[in-house]
Amino acid sequence: MIIEMRTYKTKPGCRSEFLHLFRSKSMPAHAEIGMKILGPFLSVEDGDTFFFMRGFPDLASREPMKAKFYQGDLWKSKLESLLLPMLDKYEVVLVDDPDGLVQWK
Repeated sequence: MIIEMRTYKTKPGCRSEFLHLFRSKSMPAHAEIGMKILGPFLSVEDGDTFFFMRGFPDLASREPMKAKFYQGDLWKSKLESLLLPMLDKYEVVLVDDPDGLVQWK
């Protein structure tokens, strides 16, 4: 499995609202496409930061699955304009989980 280790830093005071939309809208849309989400995990050191992992069956499926989400109506008509203004920055590290150590819900 290919996993994106994602770190998001929201603008001050926006983490709670961002996470509400992420959990209620974005995560179900990811699941419909077949992407796995583990998290979010909240930073205990920074009230504006959280982490999550996004999983794909393999490297070849990653780009098409991402395109389906980011070109989709939910992202284009709603989430992009709501979530992106709340973000200060984000980072993605791509890793492989060849032994299936991550336990997805």
